[in-house]
Amino acid sequence: METVESQIIRPGYLTAHQTVRVLGISLGGVRLLVHRGQLHRAGGSPRQPWYAVDGVTALAAKRAGKAAA
Repeated sequence: METVESQIIRPGYLTAHQTVRVLGISLGGVRLLVHRGQLHRAGGSPRQPWYAVDGVTALAAKRAGKAAA
């Protein structure tokens, strides 16, 4: 069952919790990626940021490539 948070988000964006699931990391890991400039917030609010699907999937692919190497 989807959360209320994911029902109000615009298409093409992910919540922090959805981003966690895609990347396989913790919320703290997402915050660290943002701090390092590897992931950029694309909307939402400071407490409930959104991330662009394109950016999250590109980062997931990049991380998967590094893990395979």
